[in-house]
Amino acid sequence: MYSMMGPNMNKMMKQVQKMQAEMMRMQEELGNRTVEATAGGGVVRAVANGKQELVSLEIKPEAVDPEDVEMLQDLILTAVNSALDQSREMVAAEMGKLTGGLNIPGLF
Repeated sequence: MYSMMGPNMNKMMKQVQKMQAEMMRMQEELGNRTVEATAGGGVVRAVANGKQELVSLEIKPEAVDPEDVEMLQDLILTAVNSALDQSREMVAAEMGKLTGGLNIPGLF
């Protein structure tokens, strides 16, 4: 019985190793890809990468009103959270291609 499982186990291990290598390549690639989100009609722009890291935040001077700092804070939060959401969606879409739609917890 054990000898029957040996070749299948080796084949499965090779498939797992191949998937791990592909996932590492994809993580590297996604780290270099970015998504962008804006708020306030474009006065605040946030850019995030596929590692859910904020890589750029631009605030146009007209967004800065010393009398209404709270609005600027809200615009920043909106843009950043939207960029991070888009980043997660991008990663999920790419992982779906790799895993054939299987949701494997803990991969990303």
